[in-house]
Amino acid sequence: MAGHSHWAGIKHKKGKADKQRSKIFSKLSKEITVAAKLGDKDPSMNPRLRSAIQAARSANMPKDNIERAINKSNVINEVNFESLRYEGFGPEKVAVIVEVLTDNKNRTASKIRTIFQKAGGSLGTLGSASHNFNKLGIIKIDKNEVTDEQIFDLAIDAGADECQSNKDYHEIHCSINEIYNVKKELEKKIKNFISTDIEWIPLNSVIVPKDKTDNLINFFETLEEDDDVQNVYSNLELEK
Repeated sequence: MAGHSHWAGIKHKKGKADKQRSKIFSKLSKEITVAAKLGDKDPSMNPRLRSAIQAARSANMPKDNIERAINKSNVINEVNFESLRYEGFGPEKVAVIVEVLTDNKNRTASKIRTIFQKAGGSLGTLGSASHNFNKLGIIKIDKNEVTDEQIFDLAIDAGADECQSNKDYHEIHCSINEIYNVKKELEKKIKNFISTDIEWIPLNSVIVPKDKTDNLINFFETLEEDDDVQNVYSNLELEK
């Protein structure tokens, strides 16, 4: 869930797979439920829900879990979830953005602040860390779906700004206002997507020596284990 930082690569080497899988399913279920509550229950009429379901399928979430999450939106009318963002600096002065989905912002703010403080970091005001990032629409597609050459042409024709390919997936960048228009065009040729997200891409990196990463790893893991946290972004880069 952690976007474009070296933390995204580090975290998959840490922790117990089953526990991590359960947390991912929980976060994806919450996004599906909220997307279904805020819009149409039909994914074809609700881009946010469609993207959430595609992300769940990419994570191998069972179909029953997805259907339960959609149905749950009918019984949470008394609960209002808010999408909020927290910014600050973690250990080693790493810039951090935390996105949450919460039904109690006072509880969440207190927990996030405590996590930052215990790690020796500090929670700041909105804008204190985000000026180190670009906010972009990011669409990821498995390499088995389409070749490097084909995806480049499809991305340009769909109105994307940039297309990159690595050994596992293609990544398409576009403005946040155009992400669902670009996705809709791509869906004419591509059926399966890994994810469709608004992500914070670091403009600069803080290089941290490997012997100073333990506190950082614990900090990021504690953030992501919180039930309200949906995404964590940072400009951490490990020293090679």
